[in-house]
Amino acid sequence: MTELGSIADYQLDVLKEIGNIGAGNAATALSKLLDKPVDMQVPQVNMLPFEDIIEVLGGSEQIVLAIFLRVTGEAPGNMFFILTQSSAKLLLQNLAGIEVEDEEQYSEMELSALNEIGNILAGSYLSSLADFTKLSMSPSVPSLAIDMLGAVISYGLMQYGEMGDKALFIDTKFFDGSDAVEGRFFLVPDPESFHKIFTALGVPVE
Repeated sequence: MTELGSIADYQLDVLKEIGNIGAGNAATALSKLLDKPVDMQVPQVNMLPFEDIIEVLGGSEQIVLAIFLRVTGEAPGNMFFILTQSSAKLLLQNLAGIEVEDEEQYSEMELSALNEIGNILAGSYLSSLADFTKLSMSPSVPSLAIDMLGAVISYGLMQYGEMGDKALFIDTKFFDGSDAVEGRFFLVPDPESFHKIFTALGVPVE
């Protein structure tokens, strides 16, 4: 079985390529939703322990807006889309044209817009992975929370205890004019899923 911590560079290169295609698909999907051009920077893709991801995002007590999805199908797992409060506000203002009056309180419309954007982005990455592997992979209905990062991670771990201690971390930026919004994904496949993914891709697995 391929463990998250033992993925070779050439295997990570395959996942990076899929991440790049997913970013392009996500930009296209968002452009259609918002009826305006949306550019996405080529994402940075890495395999990181949860502790490092938490530090990158500002520590366990950092308040974040998180969208959580369960990935079902032949290669199940979990996906998080994480935005800081300031990034969520910028995303609403710059992409959706929604003026956020209170950064700590969101209206139902604002939360719905963020949930839909997160759902489109996650679906774009999963579609790219499914297209490459020919495996069936579908996102569940997303759930959204505003909480401390440590609590968000704990929730995912409690819901699905088989997650490993590392994740595929996808760091991307959205551009609308000169403003950039940073959004972070991490995909945590179930223990057997990476082996299935690499086998389907024809990538040698130790």
